[in-house]
Amino acid sequence: MNRLLVLAAALAAFSVHAAETLTVAATAVPHAEILEAVKPTLAAQGIDLKIRVFADYVQPNVQVVEKRIDANYFQTKQYLDEFNRNRGTHLVAIESVHVEPLGLYSRKVKSLAELADGANVALPNDPSNTGRALLLLQAAGLVTLKDPANPVSTLKDVAANPKNLKFRELEAATLPRVLGQVDAAVINTNYALDAKLDPSKDALAIEDSKTPYVNVLVAREDNQNAPAVRKLAEALHGAEAKAFIEKKYHGAVLPAF
Repeated sequence: MNRLLVLAAALAAFSVHAAETLTVAATAVPHAEILEAVKPTLAAQGIDLKIRVFADYVQPNVQVVEKRIDANYFQTKQYLDEFNRNRGTHLVAIESVHVEPLGLYSRKVKSLAELADGANVALPNDPSNTGRALLLLQAAGLVTLKDPANPVSTLKDVAANPKNLKFRELEAATLPRVLGQVDAAVINTNYALDAKLDPSKDALAIEDSKTPYVNVLVAREDNQNAPAVRKLAEALHGAEAKAFIEKKYHGAVLPAF
């Protein structure tokens, strides 16, 4: 019997040792929460998912490129394309997971009509999110763009600004913190949720579910087909992840599948 106990202990130790570690960078809300939700599914497949939480949109990509982290989950395909273009990197989108409708928020007014002439509006300063924010403001009737469909428009591309809004471009992560210092701000949903804003109730304007800005799982060219990465992609695209997103976020985050 003792020999059997020793053998069982040895097999258990081997199983623990044999578990493959997969390290993924994410922003706190909702990405890290969604990853936590699929962690048991991956553990059952022999994958120990380690989640590294970041507060910015640059280091998660840099650390994957530098092979300090295996993959990341925090960004849209548009942001990824812009990052690759500007940095000369070749990160790859593995799977589309969810949509976070971008919203315009304010601590000072309760409707678009209340935005005064010359109001200060803060926008995210990275190119893909600046263009996305301007498209939202255009849809809300606050500006008109020279090319109404250009996803990477800049402030130079604003053709009409009837309310003479004054724009400030700031790092996306800082926008919730400055919301009380400006008249309104366009905030990414992950940061809005982290700041306890409810997109379905608090946004003055918000993208609809047809937005093309889908959040994706990202890896390198050399590990995009690694079994652990592919299993994570399957888990994030599975029924459990979908049910978690729908129950947890009540429409503030939408499954993209």
